[in-house]
Amino acid sequence: MDYAIVQTLNGLGLGIILAVIAVGLTLVFSILKVVNFAHGELYMVGGYFAYYTITLLGLSPFPALVVAIAASFLLGAVLERSLLSPLYSDATERKAEYGILITFGLAVALRNLALILFGPFPLRPPSFVIGVQKWGPFTIANDRIVAGGAGIVLLAALVYFVQRTTWGQALDAVSQSRESAAIVGINPRRVYTLGFGLGAALAGGAGALIAPIFSLSPSMGILRDTQAFVIVILGGMGSVPGSIIAGILIGLAESLFTAYFPDPTRALSYSNAFSVLVLIVILILRPTGILGRRHVQME
Repeated sequence: MDYAIVQTLNGLGLGIILAVIAVGLTLVFSILKVVNFAHGELYMVGGYFAYYTITLLGLSPFPALVVAIAASFLLGAVLERSLLSPLYSDATERKAEYGILITFGLAVALRNLALILFGPFPLRPPSFVIGVQKWGPFTIANDRIVAGGAGIVLLAALVYFVQRTTWGQALDAVSQSRESAAIVGINPRRVYTLGFGLGAALAGGAGALIAPIFSLSPSMGILRDTQAFVIVILGGMGSVPGSIIAGILIGLAESLFTAYFPDPTRALSYSNAFSVLVLIVILILRPTGILGRRHVQME
């Protein structure tokens, strides 16, 4: 029983981080109507932003987290402005295909650039809070507690921003109809840049939070990218609350599956397959996902 509770807490912490990553991907999809295949690489870059902020500038991990989020936002804004502009032009006929190709190419480029700049060997920044917490028979690393708590803060801040601010309402308006938003005075180009930047900031923040737990490597985004796609589909394409629920569900499911799989030596290898199985079951029962809604292509 104690082991199950510890694994549940670990899965909950992981699920919150997965939800942060997936919500960023959901934002990009719901606003730009583009699947960002480079999202996992932005998660990876955010981890390296935090690491080098600590090692080169001498900041502690918490300010480095803020720097990583801000730097990831700026990187996302620059990438959107420089690479995704053809999506908004009438001269681009097959916008969905263009979005897939350009983000997939960006993923490969960022991964190989990281390999050149940072090397192939794993790096690990210092812990946010050294040590563990013990409550009776339960032992949980402080970094997992910090990651889960900070993830909740990021998700809450995003929900507040989207629901309570003018820019958040602009994001929602453009996600529903670019033409209608433009008629009432909203500049869709600025909203697209903001949406992609926010998605990158969430991914980068998640990378900075997870780095002290699992370390950094140029390929670390591949797995998270796959998990994020599963979560976005499971939660419902374009649904931020659905991505949050699905992220926590996948984190819990994978943690408990790993803990109770009959063959412990293979459990971790099969955990991703189990998350896909959860996705298949949910989609059979509810084809649009947990909180799915109708979505459209780029106008």
